[in-house]
Amino acid sequence: MTRWLITGAGGMLGRDLTEVLTQDGTRSVTATARKDLDVTDPAAVRAAVAGHGVVVNAAAWTDVDGAEADETAATRVNGEGPRVLAEACAAEGAVLVQVSTDYVFPGDGTEPYPHDAPTSPVNAYGRGKLAGERAVTELLPELGYVVRTAWLYGAHGRNFVSTMLDLAARRETVDVVDDQLGQPTWTVALAHQIVELGEAALAGRARAGVYHGTASGSGTWFDLARATFELAGLDPERVRPTTSEKFVRPAARPAYSVLAHDRWAEAGVAVQPHWRDQLSAALGTMIPEGRTSA
Repeated sequence: MTRWLITGAGGMLGRDLTEVLTQDGTRSVTATARKDLDVTDPAAVRAAVAGHGVVVNAAAWTDVDGAEADETAATRVNGEGPRVLAEACAAEGAVLVQVSTDYVFPGDGTEPYPHDAPTSPVNAYGRGKLAGERAVTELLPELGYVVRTAWLYGAHGRNFVSTMLDLAARRETVDVVDDQLGQPTWTVALAHQIVELGEAALAGRARAGVYHGTASGSGTWFDLARATFELAGLDPERVRPTTSEKFVRPAARPAYSVLAHDRWAEAGVAVQPHWRDQLSAALGTMIPEGRTSA
């Protein structure tokens, strides 16, 4: 029985990864949250990785705006942490799946970014995550996998969809930006895909390197907000479009974050479902009974 180690297991994606991995009882899973394992501590990481065949690193500094204020601290977690894990996995002979982000791209594209498209982050968060990617692919050329994802939401953490549901209960209308295009991705769908990639890696079917783990299709934040209202049984006309200029943030956001999914077929792993289908399934886990109103 292959032993899996999940770092960042207390987070939104980490919790879903743990649930997916333990569903059928065929795997031994060690789930470590931030309080259990500091991924920047080499000795602690070596001890944690020992005896595991697959490591999935879901530990991350996720405060994008906070990274602008303290890039050193953010990069220590997002850049140095993956390097420490990669070194430990190299010594152990373990597969490492590093969760990364669309923010490694500049966001000025017009067609889905392939896995080998040139990177050029526009903010501190993206620079730190790119450093983590490079550490994994350099130190683990045969056993290192990078899964870039984007616009995550799920039942176990604060996110855009949960915010929209909260605002729907408190406001008559909500203004949402309509000039950023991406792929809203449910953490459960991503967790299933990551687990399948890990299994394919163990079986020798998946080449090491970069994969894009996002939902099929694309939409704007405005599209996602309207779909959330609609699928929750609310009036989507309550969502009004606006521009990014009305919501100035410390960290620049890529205007175009659509990723291509060309590598999954060769690994024998299915592309994720369309984002609206994912959202429909996700809302059943995110909305308490009786929460919605017309």
